Amino acid sequence: MQQNAFLRLRFDDHGNRRLMCGNDRSDGSAGMLELKEVSRRINGVDHLAGISMRIESGVMNVLLGPARAGKTSLMRAMAGLDRPGSGEIWFNGVNVTGTPVARRNVAMVYQQFINYPGWTVRENIASPLKVKRTPAAEIERDVQRVAELLRLTPYLDRKPLELSGGQQQRVAMARAIVKKAGLVLLDEPLANLDYKLREELRAELPRLFADSGAVVVYATTEPLEALLLGGMTATMSEGRVTQFGPSHQVYRAPADLITAETYSDPPLNVFPVAAAARPARFPGAAMLAVRPHHVRLSPKSGEADAYAAKVLSMETNGSETFVHLRVGDARWVMLTHGVHAFEIGSALTVHVESGDVMSFDSAGRALALTARAA
Repeated sequence: MQQNAFLRLRFDDHGNRRLMCGNDRSDGSAGMLELKEVSRRINGVDHLAGISMRIESGVMNVLLGPARAGKTSLMRAMAGLDRPGSGEIWFNGVNVTGTPVARRNVAMVYQQFINYPGWTVRENIASPLKVKRTPAAEIERDVQRVAELLRLTPYLDRKPLELSGGQQQRVAMARAIVKKAGLVLLDEPLANLDYKLREELRAELPRLFADSGAVVVYATTEPLEALLLGGMTATMSEGRVTQFGPSHQVYRAPADLITAETYSDPPLNVFPVAAAARPARFPGAAMLAVRPHHVRLSPKSGEADAYAAKVLSMETNGSETFVHLRVGDARWVMLTHGVHAFEIGSALTVHVESGDVMSFDSAGRALALTARAA
């Protein structure tokens, strides 16, 4: 396919004619975004480093990592807002590296909501449809549908500045949904919403985009959100993708210690193999790690290892208790169901099943789960 066949005449948000890259994918056909060794270095710092990924439509594709891991930088490169220093970006079989965002059919929602302040909510949501000269009846139908979904129906005739921050963010999301873009980039879009709506939309978003044919990429700092969204997850650290695969597979079988730490909240309990109750159980390991919910007050089996701990502090959220412990020279967190009260400074014995321990070599690479020495 020649690149010229991929460029089509469209109108931008100001009514100007432009050659646009991509298509609406409103027919449900599959889309594909491919990154080939994409890197970007600014003032000697790697914002992106050698990222290669094939991202498909039909599922949620999640970028998971802490702040400054490179998630937004990667999305900006995907959108065409920033050009990679090296490498290529392909969309639906066409090299779009360097093609500016104005010539791509991309929808992007940031954590910081962006709306047209002089327009009503209805006009904001409808704007991408009007640019495409969609029939008025279809515009009204789509606006009403997405407004109902995002609880915006009572506010359609208001201006964005008359709304709360969470409501304004929902307007930005609604505009992205109705646009039916070939590439949808969601940069922590639920962060400013109230808890109940955030939970509802987490469940709803995958369904909204499942049949659109759009490639959907969602950035988050929250491991639980990545698991709830399902689909595929790319864990990121310092501008690199450390692992990319089905979300639950990446969570259950992290390729290295960095990925395991990225995909753990509360923080992973990490300690040297020498501090293990029975180090011989983990041949070849240099470091061990156990997730907080695998630290138990009572053994699950007769093969569990016991660790002497000291209670440092506790947090309770009503149904779970987070107990911060000192185990040897390391700080651990135990996540236990129910409300528990332990005296600060008291001694406590906790238990860990050997099968719940992740082991890593001296380079931080995960060791295969094999039969361990007794």
